[in-house]
Amino acid sequence: MQQEPHDSHYMELALQQAALAPHMGEVPIGAVLVHNHEVIAADHNYREVSQDPTAHAEMIVIRKAAERLQTWRLTETTLYVTLEPCPMCAGAIVQSRIARLVFGAWDPKAGACGSIFDIPAERRLNHRVQVLGGLLEQESRELLQEFFRAKRGTLSESSSPPKSAS
Repeated sequence: MQQEPHDSHYMELALQQAALAPHMGEVPIGAVLVHNHEVIAADHNYREVSQDPTAHAEMIVIRKAAERLQTWRLTETTLYVTLEPCPMCAGAIVQSRIARLVFGAWDPKAGACGSIFDIPAERRLNHRVQVLGGLLEQESRELLQEFFRAKRGTLSESSSPPKSAS
């Protein structure tokens, strides 16, 4: 799928959402859902805050958009997300009939839109999603790397033995 003129702008908005997540202790993944060039929903992960394994940015944005548009059929929409969706989110994207998916960083460990699985392109499903991966990939990856670097630093500091007074 080819990049469209406004894709970078909306991906920047998803990156802005992702940047808010670490302040809440969340992994920096952001999502924005657009319909007719209007942002319908935007958010980031809330798994830690809500202790809900389904509180991925994509799932939250899909729920908000369905509520706002008063339909579960999110046809003619584009979802922008900073990390390649997992199997759960990819399934929700297909089930909600989202037309296009644009994501930043590829996820070689859990990606379900081309890395490990390719759920949006699965021919046996009744809906296929156009997918563009790798848009603002470096920026998306850097947010994640920064977060986990800081998290590992905090973990190693808290697990190191106390220094004895000399």
